[in-house]
Amino acid sequence: MATIGRVLTAMATPFAPDGSLDEGRTAELAKALVASGSDGLVVTGTTGESPTLTHREKLRLYEIVRAAVGGDVSVIAGTTNYNTAESVELTREAAQLGVDGFLLVVPPYNKPTQEGLYRHFALIASATTLPCILYNIPSRTGTNLLPGTVLRLRQYANIVGIKEASGDLEQIATIIETAGSDFLVWSGDDNMTLPILAIGGYGVISVASHLVGRQIQEMIAAFLAGQNAHAAAIHRRLLPLIKALFVVGSPVPLKYALGVAGFPVGECRLPLYGPDEETARLIRHAIERQTIDLPAVTAV
Repeated sequence: MATIGRVLTAMATPFAPDGSLDEGRTAELAKALVASGSDGLVVTGTTGESPTLTHREKLRLYEIVRAAVGGDVSVIAGTTNYNTAESVELTREAAQLGVDGFLLVVPPYNKPTQEGLYRHFALIASATTLPCILYNIPSRTGTNLLPGTVLRLRQYANIVGIKEASGDLEQIATIIETAGSDFLVWSGDDNMTLPILAIGGYGVISVASHLVGRQIQEMIAAFLAGQNAHAAAIHRRLLPLIKALFVVGSPVPLKYALGVAGFPVGECRLPLYGPDEETARLIRHAIERQTIDLPAVTAV
């Protein structure tokens, strides 16, 4: 099994002009992300437009990415939704396709209680022996996974960490302080990566690493080496790009930015839709001011 790694890219899902999966470009993107700084890939997460993907499409994406990157690169499957039973089923099927672990997001919309969250994640983790990473993003789900619930879930040995996108450094620090050194915290917000590292976090599950993966790796390496000023300089340099990638709902800016950077991956599926001209101008301006790590490819 591959080491999960500090820089994981929440991978976009390439679509062909007719809206179907672009399998060839998916493989190309997976390889290019690894070549430009990603330790591993999260497939069919929010950035991958998972709510618009069918069960079969998700399984096919795991197959494609696993084959593209080989066995030394971690492939983490986003296998959960609001339906616990469906999440268990997809997790079991994905495990048979050779993924290295799972990203388990807080169920959206209906706002489960903390007890409901605990039981939801406990059932999914019990359905596999592979590592599971919890994912807390209250701004999208409407529910905050509280530190006390995270600590209860630590009894499951394969729940190995959390992607934290609450934006609450006090909450994140509580998890880091109380969950133990073997429980890893990845930033779920690119602009919070360095602050979370500073309080004991492990890494980032990133959108910006599509474009600047090597630079994010350099920032983390500099911080871990005690070169705080250098890490902070990289952080500040990347902030305008990070802001542009979230100027409207992700992954709309990302997919547009990838096209501008010379690596087109198609449009988003509805109900997501491409940026208006003002938003597009802001994204183009941010791209033009950055060094892009991702290699360009032939247009679709």
